[in-house]
Amino acid sequence: AILRNPASAEEVVQDSWLSVLRNAAGFERRSSLAGWIFAILTNAAKSRARRDGRMVAFDPTEEGGLDQAAFDARGRWRKMPQAWNGQDEITPERVVDGRRMLDHVTAAINDLPPAQRAVLVLRGQMQLEAAEVCAMLGLSEGNMRVLLHRARLALRTRLDAVM
Repeated sequence: AILRNPASAEEVVQDSWLSVLRNAAGFERRSSLAGWIFAILTNAAKSRARRDGRMVAFDPTEEGGLDQAAFDARGRWRKMPQAWNGQDEITPERVVDGRRMLDHVTAAINDLPPAQRAVLVLRGQMQLEAAEVCAMLGLSEGNMRVLLHRARLALRTRLDAVM
């Protein structure tokens, strides 16, 4: 979520949809239709956030004190968090714990800096290709990888603290 105000987000969605309808004839099919629409929405949200003065500046040199050794060269966790291993039996307690964990994950994602949050959602949740994410957000591939890596590290750090 680039915009944290639901009213602003609704306005941006409406404005973006009108822009899509006005410019549909100009869609050049260089990316998927969903990607093109999402790029319009993302750009409108970023513009609105800047205008509202709510966009947090990104410092590419900031490391945030996160454990760089938590992931291997392929970007996968070296060691899964203990509470996520095994435990296949579904019990009422596990359902409640799962809901609490989902609340923690949602809060952790919402607290990420906007650039990290956008990359994490686009790559992880929406499963868009790296090139599409870079085009949507105006990032180099290297910068996108750094943002994704830092977002994952921040999530792991925060989730390890509540487990």
